[in-house]
Amino acid sequence: MKTSISAKQVSKISNLRRISRLLDNAIPIPGTKIRFGLDPIIGLLPGGGDTLTGGIAAYIVVEAARMGIPRATVGKMIGNIVIDSLAGTVPVVGDLFDVGWKANIKNMELLEEHLHIAELRKSDRAARTLADRLFIVGLILLLALIILGFATIAFFTVTWFWNLIIN
Repeated sequence: MKTSISAKQVSKISNLRRISRLLDNAIPIPGTKIRFGLDPIIGLLPGGGDTLTGGIAAYIVVEAARMGIPRATVGKMIGNIVIDSLAGTVPVVGDLFDVGWKANIKNMELLEEHLHIAELRKSDRAARTLADRLFIVGLILLLALIILGFATIAFFTVTWFWNLIIN
C-alpha cells in the first residue's frame, strides 16, 4: 500500500515552495550563480523588515508541522529561522548573511525530504491526536515569541542608534 500525498498537500507544498523562492531566490545577479530574494531587501527596513520575513518563515514551519513532519525536523527548521533572525538583527551585515543562508529554502528541503522519505517507507500517517494539536499551538506561540523578541531587539537597537545620532 503506497502512501500518497493528497492533492491539498501538493497544492500547499507548491505554495510554500513559491513563498520560499520569493523570499530567498527570486532575483538573480546577472553574470553570477548568486540569487537572492525579498528577505534581505525587506530586512533592510529597520525593525519591521526582519519581523515580517520572520513571520512568513514561521508560517512555512507551522504548515510543515501541520503536515506531520517529525518534531526533530521542526526543531531544525526553527533553528534555521533563529539563525536567520539573529543575523538579521545586525544592520546590513545580517541582510548580506540572508543572501547566503536562505533559511526558507533550507526549510522547504527539510519538508520535502521528509515527505519523500514518508513516500518511500509507504507508511500511513496516523490521525491527528490532541498532543499533535497542542504541539502545533505551542510551536505557533514559540515562533511568535521569537519573532517578537527579535522585533524588540531591533526596536531597541534602532532607538539606541537614533539616540547616538541625535546626542
